[in-house]
Amino acid sequence: MKQFLEAGQIVSTHGVQGEVKILPWADGPEFLLKFKTFYLGGKPVAVQSARIHKGCVLAKLEGVETPEQATLLRGKTVCVDRTGVRLPEGTVFIADLIGCRVLNDDTGEELGTLRDVLTLPSSDVYVIGGAGKQYMIPAVKEFIRLIDVEAGVVRVHLIEGFATDEN
Repeated sequence: MKQFLEAGQIVSTHGVQGEVKILPWADGPEFLLKFKTFYLGGKPVAVQSARIHKGCVLAKLEGVETPEQATLLRGKTVCVDRTGVRLPEGTVFIADLIGCRVLNDDTGEELGTLRDVLTLPSSDVYVIGGAGKQYMIPAVKEFIRLIDVEAGVVRVHLIEGFATDEN
């Protein structure tokens, strides 16, 4: 498991004090408010202050004093150190799911690897690929039977229509 997790992207500047606007890639912007240090390009940057504004995080970063300096950070990925995170029971980081082997819970057949997680309004959807097939499975209890990120395995219940090549 990676120590540093991608948690958002700097999308613009805000104001005249060199604040940056971060689009969060977590469940919500509140997640980023827990951190005193972000990592940009692998280097730690102290967070002097942060607040939520219109679904994004406005952050004042150490060493960034002007809008011109903040502009240079636009497009950078914001990472956080996983050691500073406590997840609620039964939740995992998407980054830990990517690459897991996916097995059919009924037959034990390996379907492929989890390649992506689409975050949609009704539920997340796991995109699984392998052996010339691709599956799209809603991440709900009815279909996701087991997630074991330490073993790198996800067990799913398949129904007709999950394979993208089915009619």
